[in-house]
Order: sequence, then C-alpha cells, then structure tokens
Amino acid sequence: MLKKMLAGIALATTTISAAAWAQGAYPSQPVRIIVPFSPGGATDIMTRLIADQLSGELGQPVIVENKPGGGTMIASDYVARAQPDGYTLLMAASSLGIAPAIYTKVNYDPVRDFAPVSQVASVVHILEVHPSVPVKTVGELVAYLKANPGKVSYGSVGTGSSTHLEAELFKHMAGVEMEHIPYKGSAPALTDLVAGRLQVMFDAWASSGPFVKEGKLRALAVTTSQPSASVPELPTVAASGLPGYSAMPWLGLVAPAGTPPAAIDVIYGALDRILKRDEVKRKFADLGLDIIGSDPQTFAAFIKQDIGTWAKVARDSDIRLQ
Repeated sequence: MLKKMLAGIALATTTISAAAWAQGAYPSQPVRIIVPFSPGGATDIMTRLIADQLSGELGQPVIVENKPGGGTMIASDYVARAQPDGYTLLMAASSLGIAPAIYTKVNYDPVRDFAPVSQVASVVHILEVHPSVPVKTVGELVAYLKANPGKVSYGSVGTGSSTHLEAELFKHMAGVEMEHIPYKGSAPALTDLVAGRLQVMFDAWASSGPFVKEGKLRALAVTTSQPSASVPELPTVAASGLPGYSAMPWLGLVAPAGTPPAAIDVIYGALDRILKRDEVKRKFADLGLDIIGSDPQTFAAFIKQDIGTWAKVARDSDIRLQ
C-alpha cells in the first residue's frame, strides 16, 4: 500500500510539473549553450553568432559558456547530466560520437543521453599535399602512394582527432600506407607541412586555406560527399579518385535526454529561421563552415550513422586512448 501511495505521489508530481511547464511560455529564463572548446575558435565564434540571433528570436538572453578539455568530453558530460528543461544546450562536435570509439572511459552515451536539436553545420575539411608531391588529383595521390609505400608521412592535429580518422579511413579505402605524425593542434602540423617535413594532411579549410591561396600547399579535394559551398572550386575526394569516401566533421545543438519536445521544437524553429539569413550564411562561409540546419529526427539518424563509421575506423586502425 505504501509503495502504491508513493508511486501515486510521484506520478502526480510529474504530471503537475509537466502541466506547469506546458502552461508556461518557453523560454522564461536565460538559455545557456555550452561550447566544448576555448574562446576564439571557429566553433566559439559561430556559437556566439547563433546565440546573439537566438536571443532576439526567443526573447531571452542566450549565454555562451566555454568548457574545453578532455577531447570535448568535459562539456559533453556536463550537459548530459544537466537538468533536461531546455535551458542548457551543447554545441556538440563530431567528437561527441567519436569519443566512445577511441577512449576507454566515456561517462555518457552519445545516443541515449542527448536529445538532438539540429545539425547546424559541417566543418569544411580538405585533403592537401605539399607542392613537392607530384599529384593534382586524389586518383593521382592514390597511385603515388601505392608506388611509394612507406615513404609518405601525414600529419594530424592529434591521435584520435577527426583529421587522424579521416586519413585512416582514406588509407583503408584506398589500400595505401602512410606514416602518421600526430601534433598538438593544427598550427604546428601546418608548419611542418609547409616546410615539406610532411607530405599529406587532412585539415580544416579555415586554417589551411591561407596557405593554399598563397601556393604554399596544394588542395586536392574536400572530404564531404557533396561539394562545399565555402570552397566550390574543389571536387570531393569521392569524385576526384576515391569513390564512396565521405567524412564530414560537424557541429550541432543537442540537449540533455528528456528535454521536452516542445522546447526542442521552439529552439529548432528559431535556429531554422536564423540559418536562412544571408548575413549568417556569409559569416559561416568566412569561418569555413557549410550550413546544414537539419531537423531533430534527421540529426538523430545522422549521429547514429556517424558513430558506426568512426567506430569501424577506430577498430580497423587499432586506435584506443586512455
């Protein structure tokens, strides 16, 4: 009898809370967006742009809070444990789904613990080479690597990073070998690539673009399955010599699992309007980002697919971190 009474009280409390939430206008207080990177980078700048626009759409302050570290796991874990009331969001990156594939201990489940809102944008990544490498297409690069096994090195921004996994996916699909040289960030890796101490690299257009424009590096292709709006002159890796290749680093808004669908709908609707504005499109392109703006259901399906892709690459390449 006592158990039945307690269960009834819990159900009544839940029902009352849900009814109160439904009756109140959302949002009725400031909304926070947690960014898993330090201030000043492309993700931070993009999120602050969105936050400023969302404030006008929602009629409430939208505050950006940076929680870098742990390969984005610190911020992800924080939001996974936050109150699911629509007032704490995460600007998630590809690493949300990559982390469980490469780290031995991850305190969240990227599918079970989050409610997708929208895949905001893809981060434009390119496959590039030092000008001394005698290739101008992906097909030529594959042929060159097969003719020079063990003689080519590629750099990444760190073991387990998207640039590392993109190169490993390329290696497995093309059946070629390259030596991996990990760095602590894009800048030191690009320094060695420009100097010719590396021959190949997958990197963000935002950081590599200036070197390509100056002729210090040669861009061969973008990694996405479709051409990039930011770099329309570049073909895709798939179209340039490696059919079926696709790698899309992404940024997207997620909320803690259990967040009311009505709140998700309000945020998505406002974001959808924002991403269609011409000035927003221009600013995204300047940051090396292609707008996606998918709905929650499409984003959820993409996350599951993306997790599977990188889990396989991590297994095939034996990538595992503590």
